[in-house]
Amino acid sequence: MSNKVDWDTYRRWLYSDRDLGLRVDLSHMGIDDAYVERLRGRFETCFDGMVALESGSIANPDEDRMVGHYWLRDPSLAPTETIQELIRSTVTDVDEFAARVRDGELRTATGQRFTDQLIVGIGGSALGPQFVAQALGTREGGLEPHFLDNSDPDGIDRVLGGLGRRLETTLVIVISKSGGTPETRNGMLETEAALRARGVSFGGNSVAITQEGSRLDRFALDKRFLARFPMWDWVGGRTSQTSAVGLLPAALQGHDIREFLAGAASTDRVTRRHDLGANPAALLALAWHHAGNGRGEKDMVLLPYKDRLALLSRYLQQLVMESLGKERDLNGETVHQGIAVYGNKGSTDQHAYVQQLRDGVKNFFVTFVEVLEEREGDSLEVEEGITCGDYLHGFLLGTRQALYENGRPSLTITIDRVGERQVGMLIALYERAVGLYAGLIRVNAYHQPGVEAGKKAAAAVLQLQSALVAALDECGDEGATAEQLAVRLDRADQVTTIFELLERLAANARSGVRSEPTSPIHESRYRRG
Repeated sequence: MSNKVDWDTYRRWLYSDRDLGLRVDLSHMGIDDAYVERLRGRFETCFDGMVALESGSIANPDEDRMVGHYWLRDPSLAPTETIQELIRSTVTDVDEFAARVRDGELRTATGQRFTDQLIVGIGGSALGPQFVAQALGTREGGLEPHFLDNSDPDGIDRVLGGLGRRLETTLVIVISKSGGTPETRNGMLETEAALRARGVSFGGNSVAITQEGSRLDRFALDKRFLARFPMWDWVGGRTSQTSAVGLLPAALQGHDIREFLAGAASTDRVTRRHDLGANPAALLALAWHHAGNGRGEKDMVLLPYKDRLALLSRYLQQLVMESLGKERDLNGETVHQGIAVYGNKGSTDQHAYVQQLRDGVKNFFVTFVEVLEEREGDSLEVEEGITCGDYLHGFLLGTRQALYENGRPSLTITIDRVGERQVGMLIALYERAVGLYAGLIRVNAYHQPGVEAGKKAAAAVLQLQSALVAALDECGDEGATAEQLAVRLDRADQVTTIFELLERLAANARSGVRSEPTSPIHESRYRRG
């Protein structure tokens, strides 16, 4: 490989769309035309598969449901008029509700204007809104966003405590399709308790985004929430950013959600082309396939050279890894597919891990994300004719060249600026790239059996904890060791888990559990009281 990309190669592998304000440059990936030809037939199958998906075919056989997140930005594609109208009316309802909140027409339970919003969710119900919130910021008169996206008590305390008195003027948005997601339920109950302690009605400060008839929907009705917005079974959490999940927080921040949807729709249109060279999502899928030999053999390192896009890698971790990380292919064969995603931001990465990227293990490819607009308005010259933005651009080009010289592939995505339309465009670009790549490697991008397995295992652990507390009651003052309790519960194969549960219960004085530490620690005795 030459130390530099020549002009002809650059032109051959540059996709540019001035109307979108998007460029995708694969010239540093080392792809040749012969590789493209080998995959051309498979891409045609992928394109056909996307057509079937958008037409309403059952794409998630595990749950016997359609996959319709592309309809959210073009309702006319939805298979029934009922679905089309639901999508349109939801966007209108979100817009109108957010305007009433921002204008002060809709107020808190105590009659005050809302000042903040607290999004309570997990996974796609938080990662997408967090990414968009940081990318776009909060406009004057908008509600500043905060997030409860975990079941960590200390983390919950930090968020609620950080709000201080503003908790009373915070609009709580609880997001859960089923209403039974434990992390979301826990965050909701913690927030309800915090508001109750201040004498504030939880329902009078809250909104739910959930599926009709779910546990959360029933809870919201019972508590008289201010509003309820729908989630549908044909929209997965990691692809829900163009539903009410992402639209409501953005609208409350003061953003034009119709412009956001238009950006996603415009990208959907160009990525429907059955022409590999004219389809930017297909080019991304091609680059991923080439980099990892169609087996995910290399990680995706995402380096956006823009502070506003720092959370893009976290958002894409779920979208890419949950969609593509699969044990079996569509034929049921064991394949262990997936692409690991991680990233930082330029030029912070220059002082963090570019050293390893250039000289260390060749187990990755890089995606640079470039934004042409430096800032709104003029930039200060920190040297004659040189701005901070010039330095940032120089670091991007220099890092890309240094990696290429050492045989490290990269691709570059360039957008004009960071606004509603461009953020919608990036989200749609990656959603469609994931769908096409899944078709190339023949896995189902729209189910997540591994996630469900983890949820079931966690529920079993909590059941075991309850059984442990009951068993300690029966042991009386004498108490018992972890091994003794495992025998008592006929769970000898789970003695390690039992020990860890006991240690945590004792450390937090939960359920009256106390320990008598010994050496070695695994022989400690535990009792209640």
